[in-house]
Amino acid sequence: MTQAQRRGAGFTTVRIHRNATALLLAGSLTGLAGCSDSDPKASPSAPSQRPTATPTPSPNSTAGAEEAAVLAAYTQSWKAQTEAYAKASSAGTGLRKTTTLRALGLIEKDLTTMRKAGQVTTGKPAIHPRDPKVTDGDIPKATLTDCVDTTNWTLIDKASKKEVPLPSTRLVKYLSTAKLEKWGAKWMVTELTAQTQPC
Repeated sequence: MTQAQRRGAGFTTVRIHRNATALLLAGSLTGLAGCSDSDPKASPSAPSQRPTATPTPSPNSTAGAEEAAVLAAYTQSWKAQTEAYAKASSAGTGLRKTTTLRALGLIEKDLTTMRKAGQVTTGKPAIHPRDPKVTDGDIPKATLTDCVDTTNWTLIDKASKKEVPLPSTRLVKYLSTAKLEKWGAKWMVTELTAQTQPC
């Protein structure tokens, strides 16, 4: 989850860092991610905590294959972020396999804040990544846009299981951008930035 995402609409006690992973996640989630310029309002968590993502078209060229790989890496990063926020810990989530250290550090700050406050998330965000743009170079890079829907991603008090009140003005569905880099054979999320506009 990202600090930019926390600005006027994210978790109240959970900081969402401007250049989170991911998130990007993230969330990151960074993404909070993971997470969001807005955040949760809703249902109980699914066991897998896997964010809902739009299906990706099957690639029919090298460029198409790279775009599909970018989308897969981004979705996997969100899955790991969602799992981390569900227990306020990145242990055993695979975040280090999908997210660079810089972005992971921002997520870890969120998770520390959540642990101190005795909070976790339930449910999962719905993500809709699209339009990946891949550029070649010594380190191939990619960017994509997403509409993150946190309607069914809820911040709760871990002990009481009660929902944590959040600002009514927060964005529940917001635009997000992600940056990724190809390290060896795999894509890694390097930055997630929530926008201040709804989608």
